[in-house]
Amino acid sequence: MKRLTDNINSRYFEAADKLLPSKRRGRIVAFVESYDDVSFWRLLLDEFETEEHYFQIMLPNRGGLTKGKKSALRSCIEHKGLGKGLIACVDSDYDWLLQGTTQTSREIISSPYVIQTYTYAIENYQCWAGSLHQICVQCTLNDHRLIDFNAFMELYSKAVYPLFVWNVWFYRKKLHNNFSMQDLSLDIRLKSVDVYHPQVTLASVTERVNHRVRWMENHYPEAIPEVTELRKELTAMGVREDNTYLFLQGHHLVENVILKLLTPVCATLRQERENEIRRFAVHNQQYRNEISAYQHSQMSLPEAIRKNTHYRECELYERMRNDVREFLVMLPETGSENKQDTEDLKSADQHQEC
Repeated sequence: MKRLTDNINSRYFEAADKLLPSKRRGRIVAFVESYDDVSFWRLLLDEFETEEHYFQIMLPNRGGLTKGKKSALRSCIEHKGLGKGLIACVDSDYDWLLQGTTQTSREIISSPYVIQTYTYAIENYQCWAGSLHQICVQCTLNDHRLIDFNAFMELYSKAVYPLFVWNVWFYRKKLHNNFSMQDLSLDIRLKSVDVYHPQVTLASVTERVNHRVRWMENHYPEAIPEVTELRKELTAMGVREDNTYLFLQGHHLVENVILKLLTPVCATLRQERENEIRRFAVHNQQYRNEISAYQHSQMSLPEAIRKNTHYRECELYERMRNDVREFLVMLPETGSENKQDTEDLKSADQHQEC
């Protein structure tokens, strides 16, 4: 006995829309990996909804709770279901950087019906350097700029870039057990940040990276020419020394870099604001009232990062926009009829009855 999910594909959704009144907008279903991804992709796809079509974001496994990229692609690509009525929106992870050296990578970079982040994950967009100050303001209600986050993340990226390229090389060679993302994360994490001397933290990261790169060159001398060529290839793809952090593992970036950076910054900004309230309060009761109101108005740092939407000026976000535009160009003109689509829908419904 077949399930309905065995017959859901792009042609099913296209055919379903043919049975709706002609004045209704065409529906394009977008499968995403998890609940956390829904708001991110809704923000992007909202820009492209018109009077002719709209997007409906869904999780791929309606009969279970399995989530993730493999689940989304398995439900779509392996059943040849992607098409003009059904797309997949997924994190790139390393698959874009691997450029077809794995099956998942080939599926993602070859299909016009897969919209990928290009960054490692949506968390990387939420940690975009240009939005970090807004995050601090949300958390502290203090607009004082203690650190130039753009400059800090650029210098951090340049510091970790050499080791990052080695990590990508190992994954392309399918030797990731020799130097995994977890190993990379240990070498490039921020241990502590002095908000008044952040250069000390960057110097520590640079020292650790240089030590590990020398170790790599001594133990894998035959790989040095390939790693040099990989640098050139990555540069052509837009992976530069100054934006490396966008391609690091998303969870690592949040936990071991951004939170380590923003936590002391926010603590200092909150202290500044509380000192200001104490200084201007006329009496103790007013001070307590103001402090209480201030503390209740703050947002936690992890929540502010998760809800951050100030990343849409990131250059890689524009690349996603271009992918959506190219997909929409392939859509049929409004009002065109396709008898085969309707037959596909009826056939799928018959399988459901079985």
